[in-house]
Amino acid sequence: MDVPKQYLPLGDATVLEASLSCFLHHPRVTAVVVALPACDERWSGLKVSSDRCIHVAEGGPSRAQSVLNALETVQGMAGADDYVLIHDAARPCLDYSDLDRLIREGIADETGAILATPVCDTIKRVRSTGDFREVVQTVDRSRLWKALTPQMFRVRVLDEALRSCLRGSLAVTDDASAVEAIGHRVKIVEGRSDNIKITRQEDIRLAESIMRHIRNRPG
Repeated sequence: MDVPKQYLPLGDATVLEASLSCFLHHPRVTAVVVALPACDERWSGLKVSSDRCIHVAEGGPSRAQSVLNALETVQGMAGADDYVLIHDAARPCLDYSDLDRLIREGIADETGAILATPVCDTIKRVRSTGDFREVVQTVDRSRLWKALTPQMFRVRVLDEALRSCLRGSLAVTDDASAVEAIGHRVKIVEGRSDNIKITRQEDIRLAESIMRHIRNRPG
């Protein structure tokens, strides 16, 4: 993709604008921070960039550093025991009901919670030798869940977790992994499987179809 995936057109907006929309319309979300690369020249061209609820933080060389930079901006507006939600910029199909349920259940938990869906496909563990791949094991999927975003944690918990991972050079692919690494349990809130992440050009067509369905969904 020549255009960063978060800026790809999606309906009458962009992927990023669609990803932000659900949060901007939820009454319990008081501010939004968008982490952007220092060289980003597209954000200012979006209508949503002038929204007074949105603040900008500089992205970092890793997901953990980008989230930590955004969290430092949040800490000027929130207390240590307040909760923050972290969401992928390229995940535009979040349903309002999922966000609402995550907030309600996350606030009721001491640490926070994440959206996830149970794994439904058969999972194979594979060994690769050059270009040749072979099945080593069929994995029991009964206890496997696919982590989604948003993920929601107390400010102090997430701050400690991200700083710990960065100090230890521990690579994490989501924020829950960082929280788990410092010994906290992470609550699961089951979300919709159509909360997809844009990774390929063809995902745009699927996202457009999902979003039409979301807009037409009763309630």
